[in-house]
Amino acid sequence: MTDPVPGPPVVQTAAGPVRGLRRNGSTVFYGIPYAAAPVADRRFRAPTPHPGWSDVRDCTRPGPTPQRRPFAEVTAIPEPSVPGAEILNVNVFTPQESPVAPPRPVLVWIHGGGFKAGSSPGSWYDGSSFNRDGIVTVSLSYRLGFDGFGWIEDGVHNRGLRDQIAALEWVRDNIAAFGGDPGRVTIAGQSAGGASVRFLLASPMARGLVHAAICQSGALGAQSLDEAEATGRRLAELAGTPCRTADLARLEEDRVLDLQDEVERELPRPADLAGVVADMIATGGISVPYRPYVDGEVLTGPVHDAPRSGLEAPVPVLAGATANEFTMAGPMFEPLVLGRGPADVAEVITRALGDAGEGWLSAYADLAGGSTALLGQLMTDHAFRAPLVAWADARTAPTWLYDYRFVEPVTGYAPHCAELPFVWDHLDAERVAMSAGPNPPQSLADAMHGDWVRFVATHELPWPRWDRDSRLGMTYADPPHPGPVFALESRVLDALARQRPSSVAG
Repeated sequence: MTDPVPGPPVVQTAAGPVRGLRRNGSTVFYGIPYAAAPVADRRFRAPTPHPGWSDVRDCTRPGPTPQRRPFAEVTAIPEPSVPGAEILNVNVFTPQESPVAPPRPVLVWIHGGGFKAGSSPGSWYDGSSFNRDGIVTVSLSYRLGFDGFGWIEDGVHNRGLRDQIAALEWVRDNIAAFGGDPGRVTIAGQSAGGASVRFLLASPMARGLVHAAICQSGALGAQSLDEAEATGRRLAELAGTPCRTADLARLEEDRVLDLQDEVERELPRPADLAGVVADMIATGGISVPYRPYVDGEVLTGPVHDAPRSGLEAPVPVLAGATANEFTMAGPMFEPLVLGRGPADVAEVITRALGDAGEGWLSAYADLAGGSTALLGQLMTDHAFRAPLVAWADARTAPTWLYDYRFVEPVTGYAPHCAELPFVWDHLDAERVAMSAGPNPPQSLADAMHGDWVRFVATHELPWPRWDRDSRLGMTYADPPHPGPVFALESRVLDALARQRPSSVAG
């Protein structure tokens, strides 16, 4: 940092000077552009360098976000939508001490939201907690939905991933001015952000920008080019316009968002219970039309096969999932189980899981919520947990797995997103009680946050690395404890491999 005296902090970046804000024991710079605003003829192009500025730019308030509509009126995570054009920006949190020597390790956070929602300046992602422990923290934004991931006939592929890579290039070129070490960058993300971590590790365009990675609940694999083309052309067809950049760029944002929803509603879905169960086991059962796809440049091959094919960067990885990611979504399967007893649903699941079916049902015999909850748990296991084990089994670089199992007392589940307030050590943040209960244990936050800090700083952890034979990791409950993890998922994967080798995707 360039201002060793008290007062408004100012840092010189490659594009121009920025003014931040001191609070909570750290200094924050909100909304620093890492690329030019993707508007007009740049809307569906690759990110381009920002033209820069000469006067000091005020970065004391959150910048514009790509999210225009959240998932719902009230979401589990408070992720604001901020209007404005310069949506490609980063938030930088750095310890107040200045100057800093030696440079500090860097954590780069990628938010989730199904690649169509979510934003970076939410209170859960406040980097002051990591600053307290000597970590410079960056949260980034990237184009979402069709704007970020829609196939266009003459367009640039995977624009949202290119945005993430451009933000990492910005970190490489600028983070030293904020006290960070560009040679010690750990990327991390949750949900779609966790999936983004895997995509970036597999992308040749991100090679050298990432030195370690944390993947939290990273479901959603890459699409094929044909799948992406089909949904891209369908949106243009519904819009009544050619599937070309100049024509699509004329569409208003709200119109594109409405069309995205319409395309998603049209996605083919199994019509009966057996089909739904089979789809969950084969693909995870989560359909998102606009997400990263194999384009031959940003992603050159199947991401699930990246460790075996040599495409994945061999960096240390910390990865995990919650015990009941989407179990609460079970009620959406209610129409499929009407008129069926629990034994009927169990029979369909047992038949589909083969040798592992009885063991799987026995493991969830006490799961709250009945038959629909079982279907939600099946989605949880095959969208998040089993693919995680398959990925860890395929990696040769150092890998540590965790299993988050702290149960929220009202629902009896450890749901999607629930680990975030503990990782960030923000148990007093807005809406935490929705996923962690009214009295979340500080001891668990101390353990999780402490392990994340250690990993970012050293790329090591004090518990055993994942090994296919011993299958040891960390269970984050109250209290946390090391030991065997994901044993059930491992048995299911082995059984499915014997039964239908082609049905198991990593």
